[in-house]
Amino acid sequence: MELQRYGLYFNFERVAFKFLLFLQSNSSHRTMLSEQEQIRRNSLAELYKLGINPYPQAAFPVNVNSAEILERFDDNDSEQFQDISLAGRIMSRRIMGAASFCELQDAKGRIQLYIKRDEICPGEDKTLYNTVFKRLLDIGDFIGVKGFAFRTQMGEISVHVKELTVLSKSLRPLPIVKEKDGVTYDAFSDPELRYRMRYVDLVVNDKIKDIFITRTRIIDSIRHFFNESGYLEVETPVLQSIPGGASARPFVTHHNALDMPMYLRIANELYLKRLIVGGFDGVYEFSRNFRNEGMDRTHNPEFTGLEIYVAYKDYLWMMDYTEAMIEHVVTEVFGTHTVKVGDNEISFKRPFKRITMIDSIKEKTGIDITGMDEKQLRDVCRQLNIEVNDAMGKGKLIDEIFGSKCEGTYVQPTFITDYPVEMSPLCKRHRENPELTERFELMVNGKELANAYTELNDPIDQRARFEEQMKLSERGDDEAMFIDQDFLRSLEYGMPPTSGMGIGIDRLVMLLTGQTSIQEVLLFPMMRPEKVKKEATANDFIAIGVPQIWAEVLVGNGYTSVEMLQSEKPAALREKLNGIRKKNKLETSALQLEDVEAWMQQ
Repeated sequence: MELQRYGLYFNFERVAFKFLLFLQSNSSHRTMLSEQEQIRRNSLAELYKLGINPYPQAAFPVNVNSAEILERFDDNDSEQFQDISLAGRIMSRRIMGAASFCELQDAKGRIQLYIKRDEICPGEDKTLYNTVFKRLLDIGDFIGVKGFAFRTQMGEISVHVKELTVLSKSLRPLPIVKEKDGVTYDAFSDPELRYRMRYVDLVVNDKIKDIFITRTRIIDSIRHFFNESGYLEVETPVLQSIPGGASARPFVTHHNALDMPMYLRIANELYLKRLIVGGFDGVYEFSRNFRNEGMDRTHNPEFTGLEIYVAYKDYLWMMDYTEAMIEHVVTEVFGTHTVKVGDNEISFKRPFKRITMIDSIKEKTGIDITGMDEKQLRDVCRQLNIEVNDAMGKGKLIDEIFGSKCEGTYVQPTFITDYPVEMSPLCKRHRENPELTERFELMVNGKELANAYTELNDPIDQRARFEEQMKLSERGDDEAMFIDQDFLRSLEYGMPPTSGMGIGIDRLVMLLTGQTSIQEVLLFPMMRPEKVKKEATANDFIAIGVPQIWAEVLVGNGYTSVEMLQSEKPAALREKLNGIRKKNKLETSALQLEDVEAWMQQ
């Protein structure tokens, strides 16, 4: 066969036979498929019959991508792109007899293909074009092509195909998104479907991939900035015996061999500090963290955190360093220090505004909480209509006041500094006021972006802070910190003065890409289990008197319940089913109106 010339021939006849046997015998599977899915599986069977392997083992050589051709094609350079090989998905087709146009999508974009029958089938056998390309290939199928670039009479840069290879047959049809006059039709836009089937989202929604490319560029830029400073990227345990480093509810599992509970890490702070004790000057980690908490537009149970710790530094130095890092990243990735987020234009040019937490609360509420005890803070919360509970200590109460009345008001980058000691159990007391800590949070567009300390390295003070956290836990605060005895032991060996900073990478990417939901910047966000609606089987239709052959037709053509069937008009249903009988050459007599009416009466 001529197809063998292109390396398409597949001589494993047993595979083809087994596949055809499966399609013929497994009628229960076939009837659960839509008409389009059935057609594609029939096409797959025909490809096997022709001796074509729709899933070939051999690598296909690719020497160029669509973007390179479109960007670099020069009408005056006749030697350019004359021997190209590229691969991707078929996204549209215009078949015009002996020649066709086809749109190919690869990882970099889309480009038009010109496919001429006598070019890809130079011999007598025209099967590759007449049967394979025109009839057996569908939108979504992967093909590889070889040929040369040219410009059509309409002025569109295209690829003139000389050879075509089937690389992968798709069995489910893609959503076909169309644009006309700036209006998008049939968009794949339902958030639940997009997040659950990200693989489809990336194929049909062009701009989605750009978000994740930008995410990688942001991370790369941060990594480069730290590496240039001489700091070391490390990895620390995800499974931990003590979940420490943050106030959060952990996920709990069990290690069978050790017969002990284990926790997915909520933060990597305590392990990174151990490395500072061990003698590293600066360490950082991009870590997957897990917190067994609620889900909303800014929270996912699994997220990426960045933490860095540098010896012999304090929070004032870290403030300057964080400013420099963020300005560098924004400028390098976007080419400007200004980013448009919704209606706000945010400038990341240094220096950022700085204000203490107590001054911020005073500025936004008119209330000075300096020196207030727990009872007084509860009174303030009641005065400001802030909901609290008995498990909240001073730290949580202050956090609720700030979060409710202050945090959302800071659009431009602002450092909130000098947090009360009760809010920061791992932070060093302030050098001028022991009621405060040397801590800052960076607020941008109403959200916390970074959190940093002059790290607590006094093992006695640290132990006392942990014990205060345990008291909160006994009161019912399930986010209070555990006591990590090994971490305390490491501090007793001596940790140098250190400053640490953490950034939520997902939130940073949300901000810089203008997304309002964290799910938009996670390739595979956490989802509730997919609800699978129970659909009628052939037996359900047989139970109301439908013959088996017609029951299978009903299921195969999207009738998911008896009620759906009985909502149809008998005459219209009879005409439709008899049309399917004729088209598919079913071995059964035509339906009579009284047959269909009988089904409706059951």
